[in-house]
Amino acid sequence: MFLLKLPLIVVERLGRHAPFALWISLALGMGFPGLSELVRPFLGSLVFLLLTLAFLRVDPVPVIAHLRRPLPVILASLWMLLLLPLAATLLLHLLPTGLVTPDIALIVFLICAAPPVMSAPGFIAMMGLNASFGLALLIVTMMLTPLTAPVFAELMTAGEMQIDATALALRLAGYLVGSLLLARTVRAVIGKDRIQAGGMRIDGLNVLLLFCFALAAMDGVADSFAASPLLSASIAALTFFAAFVQIGITLIVFRKLGRQDAFALAHSSGSRNMGLMVAGFGGHIPELTWLWFALGQFPIYMLPMLLKPFARRFTAPKQPRDAGADTPLE
Repeated sequence: MFLLKLPLIVVERLGRHAPFALWISLALGMGFPGLSELVRPFLGSLVFLLLTLAFLRVDPVPVIAHLRRPLPVILASLWMLLLLPLAATLLLHLLPTGLVTPDIALIVFLICAAPPVMSAPGFIAMMGLNASFGLALLIVTMMLTPLTAPVFAELMTAGEMQIDATALALRLAGYLVGSLLLARTVRAVIGKDRIQAGGMRIDGLNVLLLFCFALAAMDGVADSFAASPLLSASIAALTFFAAFVQIGITLIVFRKLGRQDAFALAHSSGSRNMGLMVAGFGGHIPELTWLWFALGQFPIYMLPMLLKPFARRFTAPKQPRDAGADTPLE
């Protein structure tokens, strides 16, 4: 009987320590580069299952409430997909011409023009926050991305890289509709109460799926560190810098949105689905851009652990000051 329960126990343990387990899964992904070729054909399925778990992990009632009062979600989506990439485009055009190579322009595009990663609502839940706004934001940004991404791909790369908007729209629609239907079916079969009680197990399954994703995304990273350690370390540091810049600016701009929702938006802004954009280019991107995409998984996987203490303090309700707190001690 214990052997039958062992997988559930392991998954639940992973869920209880999900932010830390993500670090381990990333390190293991780098440590088994030979498995990447086996996992890569299943990347689409992994993305689909991650979105399904997001729909399962988050109570649909507050998500629907956000979508019925869509102005905050729409403003947040336009911030992510329109204003931030527009600012980046203007910055690229202000820089000296020789400084902006096609590789760099495409990297900037990946940083700020993609929707949130599919697991963003799951990451938010791992930090102990309400992920309903994050899931509503993910849904709306996925619907808008086929309209915005091709435009900014054209503007940022001067037409050298183009995205098939129709193919991207069909892919995103398939992910959304299919995962929503599967999640609703599972919820109907298992029941709402058991889903809520099994939140840690869902987080554990998220970790396992993200480990499989890391196996494919980390292809070539270990070799890159061995061949060019300074370049690889510099790019890794820059991926963290880019993530934290977007997180910090978003928190400042949307501080009045509500602490939990503002934090969900900020985290989503710093955790972009670069893999989706790479797929939109047909997987054909320059070597330096691929290295950025691979190393860009580091902040995505590590942010839940790094931000969890700050998230709890930032989103905690303000405590009334003790009336006697300022009274000098006798």
